[in-house]
Amino acid sequence: MNGPNGEIPGLALWTLVALMASAFPVRTPRGAVVSVSSAPTIVAAALGGPTAAALVALFGSTELREVRGEVPWYGSFWNHAACVLPALAAGLTFQLIAGTPYQIASLDSLVGVVLAGGVYFALNSALTAAAISLRDGRPMKGLLLADGKAFGLALVGLAPLAWLMSDAYLNVGPLSILIFALPLYTTRASYQSVVELRDMFTQTVRALASAIDARDPTTALHSEHVSSIATDIGKEMRCSEEQLEQLEWGGLLHDIGKIGVRDAVLLKPGRLDREERMLMNEHPVKGAEILKGVKKLAPELQIIRHHHEWYNGSGYPDRLIGQDIPYLARILHVADAFEAMTASRPYRPIPLTQAQAMDELHKYSGIQFDPVVVEAFGRTKWAGAAAPDDPEPAPAPPRKLIPVLGQVAALRTKGGLSHAKAADTI
Repeated sequence: MNGPNGEIPGLALWTLVALMASAFPVRTPRGAVVSVSSAPTIVAAALGGPTAAALVALFGSTELREVRGEVPWYGSFWNHAACVLPALAAGLTFQLIAGTPYQIASLDSLVGVVLAGGVYFALNSALTAAAISLRDGRPMKGLLLADGKAFGLALVGLAPLAWLMSDAYLNVGPLSILIFALPLYTTRASYQSVVELRDMFTQTVRALASAIDARDPTTALHSEHVSSIATDIGKEMRCSEEQLEQLEWGGLLHDIGKIGVRDAVLLKPGRLDREERMLMNEHPVKGAEILKGVKKLAPELQIIRHHHEWYNGSGYPDRLIGQDIPYLARILHVADAFEAMTASRPYRPIPLTQAQAMDELHKYSGIQFDPVVVEAFGRTKWAGAAAPDDPEPAPAPPRKLIPVLGQVAALRTKGGLSHAKAADTI
């Protein structure tokens, strides 16, 4: 490795810098871990070639959670491989472009370092996304795009910084590295800020959803459950990371329009009359209106407005049909209906069992619900609980029959029930 102190001391120095950078990683919402340890690795690739870069990446990427035994051996193996292989590629890239030995303050060295950094980041991101995709069954492309959008620019900015670090190390000496502590720290802080801002926004949305649900004791945690169910359906349907985020936030806020529904209607223990049902049916439109000024939630507005549309066009507010209903709204509709059927409500004190609710979803697949979404829901853990392996329990005591989705549709087909009354069965 080129440098004022020889090869071994240089390797030790850049490995130490990488270790210190790896000690403070930032975990992204999608499960990846990012740090600024790539900068000293790229420096090693420029000054010492592929072998030096691989050694710095191998030892310098060790995290505290690995030392504490919090990561299984195969996880540590993959994490280190995801650093070592890109480091080797980065070293080879630099040598092909700039040659050896390293030329101080030359255009070739700058171009070589920047391109080597690009190769490193691309391979590292791909390997990390592949691991998460295999572990969680999520689309690799979506993971790459989501993290690239959030952190890509900051990561790419580390390559020119590595070039400056290399020149300073050769010109001034090891102490010059201290000058770069601040830009490395601020880069790491920018990663943390991205994550914290998203977490803060999500927590605020959850708090607002809890405030909405708190108005009615029978709907406690309803929005949380709908959000979780919708997100799990989205994963089964291979939705992108951006779409999963929209399902999460749309699920939490889908009933925000009920803020505009007076308690006499919202908390009425009996069946709503026609006028009251019309007021209740306005909540999707009111919800979209309330949130239309929040730019961050612009993609969720269509989900919130249309989550009560029926697949056959008899829903509300716009009576959209089939594929005209926004894709994610169709997913949320299934999640909302299942959660509502399996929870106690003023109009249905005794909830349906999960198996009964699944029967309703299947029965009205293609009528109220998108068949593709119902099929995907059937593969989630929520539907798995609806197929018990135990023998059937003893019959429950006789109770008052309350219309469920099937009975409502039958009545509606015969013209014996208005749409306004049908909607309050879910």
